[in-house]
Amino acid sequence: MNSNYKVGDLVYDADIYDGMNTNMNDLQFYKRWLPKNKDSHILELCCGTGRLTLPIAKDGYNITGVDYTSSMLNQAKTRASEEGLDIEFIEADMRTLDVSEKFDLIFIPFNSIHHLYKNEDLFSTFNVVKNHLKKEGIFILDCFNPNMQFIVKGEKEQKEIANYTTNDGRHILIKEIMRYEAKTQINRVEWHYYINGKFNSIQNLDMRLFFPQELDSYLKWNGFKIIHKFGNFEEDAFDNQSDKQIFICQ
Repeated sequence: MNSNYKVGDLVYDADIYDGMNTNMNDLQFYKRWLPKNKDSHILELCCGTGRLTLPIAKDGYNITGVDYTSSMLNQAKTRASEEGLDIEFIEADMRTLDVSEKFDLIFIPFNSIHHLYKNEDLFSTFNVVKNHLKKEGIFILDCFNPNMQFIVKGEKEQKEIANYTTNDGRHILIKEIMRYEAKTQINRVEWHYYINGKFNSIQNLDMRLFFPQELDSYLKWNGFKIIHKFGNFEEDAFDNQSDKQIFICQ
């Protein structure tokens, strides 16, 4: 999310995105942390095509979804309409979002903060969360726990990471190769797309890595109290073997 970097169009092609991201193992986790009061207001930052937004709205909650990408939001709006759900979707940058409402729960799911490449981007987002969170509200954040062995292996060889057919009938094969840039802590990821058996393009999906002690400190410096830190969506305590960093904050 900066002027010198553009995520490839296919990465955020809604049908390709949805076909690749069918795992819903995080949904039950987020549902466990929903407010008991159904009148509560919820804000999801980086809602994408509504993968989590729609099921939460189906449970009777007032949820607002925010995303930076119009194609993803259009898919989310279409699905909400088809399912008879009244959901407010806002096209906005989560670093600068400014709405009049305050929320009981704000969450940034699905590793989305890895696309905040600079500290100022992260801190601006944290400030947006603070400005829109009620006094006793909850902020939830999930992201990867950096695995350097995985990254080193990914630098050595191209690896197939997806092979499926989209809802609109395209056969998609994606191969990945990566290069870690220590200076910026950015994992430079390239996805090589093959569509219907033919090579299509190479698309970027760079990801800023946040190391555990670093992210703990950033949250505290920005005024958040970490209530829980989990290592997976089953809510096991974070440890050396954890794949994820999942924060429950106030």
